[in-house]
Amino acid sequence: MIITNIIERAEARELHLKDHRKKNKNGKNMKTLSRLFNIFVIASMLATLAMSVQPVPQAAAASVWETVGSAGFSAGKVSYTSLALDASGTPYVAYMDNANSNKASVMKFNGSSWVNVGSAGFSAGQVDDISLALDASGTPYVAYVDNANSYKASVMKFNGSSWETVGSAGFSAGQVDYTSIVLDASGTPYVAYEEYINGYSTSVMKFDGGSWVNVGSAGFSAEGSNWTSLALDASGTPYVAYEDLANNSKASVMKFNGSNWVNVGSAGFSAGGVVYTSLALDANGAPYVAYKDGANGNKASVMKFNGSSWVNVGSAGFSAGGTAWISLALDASGTPYVAYMDSANSQKASVMKFNGSSWLNVGSAGFSAGGSNLTSLALDASGSPYVAYVDVANSQKASVMKFNGSPEMDVKGNSVSIADGDTTPNPADHTDFGSVDIATGTTNRTFTIAKTPAMLS
Repeated sequence: MIITNIIERAEARELHLKDHRKKNKNGKNMKTLSRLFNIFVIASMLATLAMSVQPVPQAAAASVWETVGSAGFSAGKVSYTSLALDASGTPYVAYMDNANSNKASVMKFNGSSWVNVGSAGFSAGQVDDISLALDASGTPYVAYVDNANSYKASVMKFNGSSWETVGSAGFSAGQVDYTSIVLDASGTPYVAYEEYINGYSTSVMKFDGGSWVNVGSAGFSAEGSNWTSLALDASGTPYVAYEDLANNSKASVMKFNGSNWVNVGSAGFSAGGVVYTSLALDANGAPYVAYKDGANGNKASVMKFNGSSWVNVGSAGFSAGGTAWISLALDASGTPYVAYMDSANSQKASVMKFNGSSWLNVGSAGFSAGGSNLTSLALDASGSPYVAYVDVANSQKASVMKFNGSPEMDVKGNSVSIADGDTTPNPADHTDFGSVDIATGTTNRTFTIAKTPAMLS
């Protein structure tokens, strides 16, 4: 009925406009429908749509965040939750497992329930700062502070039947914190961390197939560092973001240029002190950093390097209130998403994304059942966000939620979706009506409007 009304009203306006033009004093044939007419018709359609469809109440948005499997699926309390998705979108979560002597455990969702990947509590001893990554074939790797090996860094991977150590356990020179692991395109693991023996500075090591070797110099940052976050560009160049104690605890990013570690832009580029630095690179290798921004009320801020300097992505301090456990991810088109513990919403989990001009909530702010800690964000191939966290409402066990929404209404012309806010006539989606003789010609266009599952739920 909505579609019929839109088309009928658009056609009625078209006929009225034709009659008006035929009666003008010049009596001339107007050879083309003007661009103004296109915009007029499209505006009429959108106005009719706005009047014909009841808006979705704000509260309904909460329904599009859904729990993956059961909430609180781990055997007991957890910490250091780290989330990754394989190529098919299967979520894996690594964590420190209180039910297994605070050792490392990894679980995955098999489509109906969460199951252990290998044995629960597979590490030699207690772990801290666990970080999870998957290679191209979906093999999970975990890096962590290994309490059983003098608090040095260790990495293990799942070989299909059991967990095995990659190289030597405790391979770092000394005690570490803030372990962060990534894999390059060939599956080579890289690990970044803050290393005590080098003045609490940042080091990066990689596994060369036989042993762990330093990437450049150990302890390459100027002084102490916290919250190390590692990423690789498409060519395998490593970048590290961290809280830079040598620059008043502001954010710094360095990359390895093949022989040395160099600053990306200025060191200490943020406006004030930062915590929870989280790094991601877009398809062109441009680095983005999210953090808790001490200069903006401890709210979330994101900056990116534009090739010459660091600039804010949208407004600095864009979240509603204070934040913690910030986690950043970019979709395939480079849209940044940020997950965090939201102090403005009872310490529940919130996710926001940048739409090109401003930061918007993804679904409802504070969508988790209760308080959240150690939020970890990942996006599937279609850009749907998943968040893992310590679930305070479920005895501090692990929970994962995903956003099952898409545009609440999909308007298509010529079977092509018309983007929200698009005001440019386009032949591909039939919003450009083209040229037609005003006296004898007509142009018919059919537009379909569909509610998505998110709107129907």
